[in-house]
Amino acid sequence: MPVSSLTSPSRLALLGASLLGVGALGGLSLGASGLGPIASDPMLQMRKLQEAFLLISREYVDPVDAQQLAEHAVEGMLEELDPHSSYIPARDLQEVQESFEGSFGGVGIRFEVEKDTARVVNTIPDGPSEKAGLMAGDRIVAIEDSSAIGIKDDGVRARLKGPIGTTVRVTIKRPGVAQPRQVTITRGRVAINTVDASFMADDQTGYIRIAYFAQTTYAEFREHLDRLRAQGMKRLVLDLRDNPGGIMSSAVKIADELLPGGDVIVSTKSRHRRYEQAETATPGGVFETEPIIVLLNAYSASASEILAGALQDHDRALVVGQRSFGKGLVQTQFALSDGSVLQMTISRYLTPSGRLIQTPYTHGEAEEDYLEEKFAGRNEETFNPRLYADRVPDSLKFRTDHGRVVFGGGGILPDVVVIPDTMSVLLGVNAQGTDFRFARAEFERTEQALRARYGTDVARFVRDFRVDEPMWQRFVAFATTNAVDGQPLVLTDGGAANPRERSYPRAAFEAARPDLERRIKAMMARNLFGSEQWYPIAMPTDPTFREAMRQWSQAAQLASAQ
Repeated sequence: MPVSSLTSPSRLALLGASLLGVGALGGLSLGASGLGPIASDPMLQMRKLQEAFLLISREYVDPVDAQQLAEHAVEGMLEELDPHSSYIPARDLQEVQESFEGSFGGVGIRFEVEKDTARVVNTIPDGPSEKAGLMAGDRIVAIEDSSAIGIKDDGVRARLKGPIGTTVRVTIKRPGVAQPRQVTITRGRVAINTVDASFMADDQTGYIRIAYFAQTTYAEFREHLDRLRAQGMKRLVLDLRDNPGGIMSSAVKIADELLPGGDVIVSTKSRHRRYEQAETATPGGVFETEPIIVLLNAYSASASEILAGALQDHDRALVVGQRSFGKGLVQTQFALSDGSVLQMTISRYLTPSGRLIQTPYTHGEAEEDYLEEKFAGRNEETFNPRLYADRVPDSLKFRTDHGRVVFGGGGILPDVVVIPDTMSVLLGVNAQGTDFRFARAEFERTEQALRARYGTDVARFVRDFRVDEPMWQRFVAFATTNAVDGQPLVLTDGGAANPRERSYPRAAFEAARPDLERRIKAMMARNLFGSEQWYPIAMPTDPTFREAMRQWSQAAQLASAQ
């Protein structure tokens, strides 16, 4: 008798005897349904799941952790659904909620661990640490009575966070000050800024970068937008690159400020009518007619795609960059009895023209396979967008308000696709973080002198700081001697670039010098004054930003047609 023949009478009898024996030992009565045909009724299947859980808990040869068993069962069920439904254990829920709320109980610093020590990148304005006297550049060497040296980012963060109103004592080492200093910080509710930066790129162009969408994002956006308008902004670059999404309502509110009243922003489609809805712009937005360019890349997802898709479909903005991620499934949180949460898909997003944002997927597909398949098929649309557009079937072609063709099939395909220059020295250096690592080492060497010269005067630094010839030669030496993954950068006297071997012609490296010097300067500013100061200095080296700045005539045409 073949072992796999479960229809064999003797096989069924053996299985039945085994189950009945276990049931007797465990005090369970499986009944006829345990051996009969498997029904599709949800209640019957839930009973089967309960029976299996109790059997394993009581009869397995070794003790089992019931909580872990239940959590794995829930995760297993979700794996049969879509790639974005997930389970959040109760122990992780607070941190997830804090990220969406845009605030938490903490000390109000941004830091990074360098050489086993946490260095304050900057203090959050009016936050607990700023009020206690901490400054950018301070090294945290102890927390309470325990050394903080050698602790990773998560460990430092966990020891600094705590209930609002409680205190934490930190010992800091400040460059140029001989003795460590103890500071007591009273934890408070700290705003998490979701708008990374804003600045005037020229006398009429404003730039705003949104990192993700939380409950505070709309208010932050309005604050930055109003400040730029007061400085003379007449057109806006809205940078949504690397923005993974977040709270949809914040993206909808921002779209409402940029679209005329009556325009549909986004709609949802579901098998349950209660989850189907449409969000529509109201009259009186503060920036409804001025030119807008939106920047996207492959890591722009969810709420950022909703915002970009609405602006593109209504011909309100020109979209520049690379195709976005394609995450258009709507999740809502369903609380379970132990405080954990099912974050489960209930509907799908549609742009105003009817495009599905979600990239096609297979139910039950492993997340790593889904991501690999998603990015594997993007070469043509990234490197040959015209050929891609010619091959798109008519069913995936949609029309904007003014008749322009836009494409479905997952994600938002930009109006202007920026093709990455894979042979670029700048891209190769940036990809390995060579300029970042050099700037950090250079800053550590010169920090005391920089602080003595510039203090908190950002404008003076921007005006006067230069990467002089000695510093440039130190950078060249650093790049050609510090290995990344076993391979330092190699400069040759001729031939073609070979990014795989990290080999570039010396002439190409010198041609990239202005951009490399600007990025080094930007990173020095970041280390000296805080993370937001990186953007206005470094952004002109960004190929996508550069292309956007060349596209204002096209963006202005869209705006004038409103």
